[in-house]
Amino acid sequence: MLVAANRAMTPQEKVRQVLDCNAASEAMALAGLRARHPHLGDRELRLHLAAQRLGRPLMIAAFGWDPELPANG
Repeated sequence: MLVAANRAMTPQEKVRQVLDCNAASEAMALAGLRARHPHLGDRELRLHLAAQRLGRPLMIAAFGWDPELPANG
């Protein structure tokens, strides 16, 4: 049934579904970060979210920001 529904979707509907799933995933990840780090501002939370995706070495190289430092939350 799911395969048939997916086949019936237009490419635009499929892209919208993927974007919606990505937005929901990001919202859940940010909620988890807020629960663990309630003292952080929005910028710091977004940096931590990026660090989850990109990893520590790239965060340091790209942003000069180390997610493992205590000052970073």
